[in-house]
Amino acid sequence: MRHTLTETWSGLRRNASMTLAVVVTMWVSLTLFGAGLMTAQQVDRFKDDWYDRVEISVFLCVPDSRGGNCQAGESVTEAQRTEIEATLKGNPEVAEVFYETKEQAYAQFREYYANNDPILKATTVDKMQDSFRVKLKNPEEYQGVVSAVSGMPGVQLVQDLRKILDPMFTWLNLARWATVGLSALLLLAAALQIGNTIRMAAYSRRREIGIMRLVGASNWYIMAPFLLESLIAAVGGALLACLTLAAVEQFVIIGKAQAEIQTIRWIEWPHVGVAMASLAVVAVVLSIIPTLIATRRFLRV
Repeated sequence: MRHTLTETWSGLRRNASMTLAVVVTMWVSLTLFGAGLMTAQQVDRFKDDWYDRVEISVFLCVPDSRGGNCQAGESVTEAQRTEIEATLKGNPEVAEVFYETKEQAYAQFREYYANNDPILKATTVDKMQDSFRVKLKNPEEYQGVVSAVSGMPGVQLVQDLRKILDPMFTWLNLARWATVGLSALLLLAAALQIGNTIRMAAYSRRREIGIMRLVGASNWYIMAPFLLESLIAAVGGALLACLTLAAVEQFVIIGKAQAEIQTIRWIEWPHVGVAMASLAVVAVVLSIIPTLIATRRFLRV
């Protein structure tokens, strides 16, 4: 063990610049990898929260309605309203149906535009639309409900929140995969750097390795210093990456995002812990495999 530790320290000292380059590359790549994992967990949290709130809004005709299945100047009739409600409640994909009157819609409108007097003065209760709010059993299954009522008389518009949310989640997923892809390229660069560093160290000690082979030293005994060198560099990069992710969680998410946007459930420390554990495993694997490949040629009989 003393010989192994001595050789490890000697290798780190001889290749200090290369070791530092490996640590920095591992730091950046593992940080991006961990950020990608945290982004993925945040996107999943968004989906869990918002998809549970997904509703289909069926807006009914009023005299001012244009388009849809509305007749100019005519409101939805009571018979049409009853038929629409029966169709919605009879659909197996529907969990609940809520009817919102014009007065209720106007009250929400006044609350939303409380600080905008021109809009409030230009809008009256008669201009509002009554509607049905449809809660789905499975937010992923919404097409059947939309197609069932979109062509019914008295329906002016069927609005599905998925059309608004899906583009947002598409961009979030794109950002997640872009981060993971970029980190994968940097991790590949780090693995190549580790391989080159260990190859140079093994080449500089090729005579010592040859003598150790002649006196019967095992392959693992010979490789131990090189494995420790790469492992120390990888662990150093992983520790810096973990500290960076912890700083992002504490100062960016908890300190800024949660304080300013309280309507969103942000990722918490357990999620950060999962990202840290994952990047630690990746760091260890990336330190071992290139070392085994780089030292293989010097251990052949």
